[in-house]
Amino acid sequence: MIGGKRGVRSRHIGSHPEGRARYDTVQKHTREYTLQRRVAPGPSFRMGKTAAAFLLLLSALPPVRLFAQGDLDRLALRFASMTAVTGLEQAMVDSLRALFPGSTRDHVGNVTLTLGQGSPKRLFTCPLDEVGYVVGNILPDGFLLLRRVGGTGRTASPLFDQQLEGHRVTVFGARGAVPGVVAVKSTHLTRGRSAPGTPDPVFTVDNAYVDVGATSAAEAQGLGIAVLAPVSLAKRPQLYGERLLAAPVAGRRAACAALAAAVQAKPKVKGTVVVAFTVQSLYTSNAGLASVKALLGPFDDIKTAALPARYADTAVETVALADADRLVREILQWMEGR
Repeated sequence: MIGGKRGVRSRHIGSHPEGRARYDTVQKHTREYTLQRRVAPGPSFRMGKTAAAFLLLLSALPPVRLFAQGDLDRLALRFASMTAVTGLEQAMVDSLRALFPGSTRDHVGNVTLTLGQGSPKRLFTCPLDEVGYVVGNILPDGFLLLRRVGGTGRTASPLFDQQLEGHRVTVFGARGAVPGVVAVKSTHLTRGRSAPGTPDPVFTVDNAYVDVGATSAAEAQGLGIAVLAPVSLAKRPQLYGERLLAAPVAGRRAACAALAAAVQAKPKVKGTVVVAFTVQSLYTSNAGLASVKALLGPFDDIKTAALPARYADTAVETVALADADRLVREILQWMEGR
């Protein structure tokens, strides 16, 4: 097609003398215009004094550290999928160690990373742990009994244990995660046992019988389950609406994701900034933070990452990732002393 078009044009010009003359004139003006642009560039190629001054001003401003919104969302989803029952945070700690090369783990279990050097020396922390459960006993018929841990440092919601009833849980055994479900009492077998007009007894953790598919204690132990194995609600984080994240302890996880995103933005910190993802924060002693202060302090300033959340302490605790975006920017400004 391209060759055919060129042939038609050449035959048309050759058979009309006026057309040939006009074609030559256009070609001449085109060559002259191109030569002028090469020798003397026009105004569009010149930088005015105002534009030059503006670029000079931009170069003098402090650099703005950038982070990708998609990266923050992926981090928040990844963190919300993890379980870190107070005192049993090792699995999440190992994941963070892999995420931040050069980080260290202290004797308590905190993950720490030091940025910059010199003074001032400051600390930015984020607690990893969550209120959860451990296996309290393994019954002869293979059912597991639970005990709650991590609630001594604060008051848990009155409905916290009730959300277990009839729901999926994950038991973290020595051989990996084992899915289970909390049994629901039979309405047929319990009907009529209470006096007329008496409300049903409130479900508590003592009523939680976890079925992992085992028919004996030996079968449960064969799955790698032992007493004190961590147990949590099954983590199935959901993104919905305008970047809303729903999951157990979504607020804590999104706050830690914001701190991780700030570190990955590679800020030019002012002085020294120690970043610490701490454990055992829900114990009264807050052992993780106390360890960081004792080993790496004293600090001129200490900040903790936190985000507001709706429906706290439920399976659908919800946090707005737009708030996490703002938290990342605030952390970067704080780290860089702006």
